Amino acid sequence: MNSVYAQTMNAPLFQFNRHRDDIEREVISRVVDGFTDYAGDDATRSLQLVLNDAAFHEINRLEKVRGREGQRLDDWKNLARRIGRMTQPELRDELKRRSDWYVKDVVGHFDKRVYRFATSVLPLGLGAVFNTTDFAQGLTQVRDLASRIRVEGDVATLRELAKRGTLVIVPTHSSNLDSIVLGWSLVHAQLPPCTYGAGKNLFLNPLIGYFMRNLGAYRVDRRLRHVLYKDVLKLYSQVLIERGYHSLFFPGGTRSRSGQIEQHLKLGLLGSALSAFTERILRGDDRPIYIVPVTINYPLVLEAETLIEDYLKEEGQARYIIDDDEFSRLGRVVQYSARVMGLQTSMVIRYGQPMDVFGNRVAADGYSRSPGGSIIDPVGYLSVDGQVSADPARDAEYTRQTGAAVADSFLRETVILPTHFLGWLLFERERRLAPHLDLFALLRTTSGDRHDLTELCGDAERVRQLLVAAEERGQLRLDSAIRQSPIDEVLDDAVRTYGMYHLRSAVEYGDDAIIVRDPKTLFYYGNRLSAWDSLLRDGVA
Repeated sequence: MNSVYAQTMNAPLFQFNRHRDDIEREVISRVVDGFTDYAGDDATRSLQLVLNDAAFHEINRLEKVRGREGQRLDDWKNLARRIGRMTQPELRDELKRRSDWYVKDVVGHFDKRVYRFATSVLPLGLGAVFNTTDFAQGLTQVRDLASRIRVEGDVATLRELAKRGTLVIVPTHSSNLDSIVLGWSLVHAQLPPCTYGAGKNLFLNPLIGYFMRNLGAYRVDRRLRHVLYKDVLKLYSQVLIERGYHSLFFPGGTRSRSGQIEQHLKLGLLGSALSAFTERILRGDDRPIYIVPVTINYPLVLEAETLIEDYLKEEGQARYIIDDDEFSRLGRVVQYSARVMGLQTSMVIRYGQPMDVFGNRVAADGYSRSPGGSIIDPVGYLSVDGQVSADPARDAEYTRQTGAAVADSFLRETVILPTHFLGWLLFERERRLAPHLDLFALLRTTSGDRHDLTELCGDAERVRQLLVAAEERGQLRLDSAIRQSPIDEVLDDAVRTYGMYHLRSAVEYGDDAIIVRDPKTLFYYGNRLSAWDSLLRDGVA
């Protein structure tokens, strides 16, 4: 039996299918009950408001949709006409019916056979994908995938915490490949499988969709903005956590378009972890819930060119889904994967220090700790005069504190790679050369600019020393190449990496100079360091 499979087969997710129908019923019941006081004491008015909100948003959306999905427009229009005449029992039945439809659309599935197959072949299969040359030679020289995806952090402690309570993994989000490499890292670290939400559009990929459908993923339709659907999603996530299913979600909500480290997080799902903890305590279940921040650090990002273009377009600021990026084109995925195996710099998945649902750090013994190191009982945060209770206003503040703690962890656990380093340095030099230009003017006019290598190395060495000092203060993490290699080798690594995949390299070498070729891509990678702009600018002459 596969050793990883044997070690994780007792994970809660392995029992999911036995309990799926019961989970669905509980979510539907709690959604309907929760909305009966949406508008105060008037249950009829509450139900009318929720259904009106759903109908309004769905009619507006479906009027622009064609095909099979668009056929649902008449049903929503019919509901909108009837809401004002429906009795309270009829409204409740209607809300239950709509909730049932959404829950069944969202709910995931888990197949032990698919998991065993995936954990058996994924390291080999990803190794082959990330090295197509070796694959063509009959897999005789497939490199160890761990040499190109490094997993860092105290995963031994996380394995122990997974036995004590429930893990909620919260990673940064840069690429649609994140779920794949995170799944590999869980297997590699011998951590239990997690249920997770994924954009519904990703399930359209026949191969990736098959594995996601059978390995615990649930569907998130980001086009739906009404309160009923949002509540279904939140309660489904909450019930899974309450029942002990290790979970994973991206608190940034969507991929970082700018390349920056997410700092403004979506608090709804983080709040579901706190609500799950409260509900557990009220039911006499004192198992802890641990929040585990994770950073995913790529030297190259598959969709970088599309993401930064979307960020820079004014209309792109509001787009939530990109259907035509590089992830949707198999050729680009294969090309990207093959080139990654040729890099000297690895992608790094770093697991940060776990925390409780209130943002307090959790030690290896599983207990929450204050900044001074004393043990904290998290239940005390929920108690008033010795009685545990749910308080939405109080809990919202706690969730904001936890979100801030996760965002701080993202900064501390981000691993700066050579492409980030050179991207930030060159774009900062461009700002210095033309301080009167705004961002968009810089992006239009800097292609072809030359940066003298001697001067650039001088700036790079000063910025590196500032980064090393920041790392010693615990503000960030540096790839060993940046910390230890000669500075000209660090720059050379970045230049070579830029040229290995993107349709247009961000930079190239000229005579004793580095020449900017694609300012947008350079800006994207440099944004990984933007949180430390004020600290690093003193290093640029």
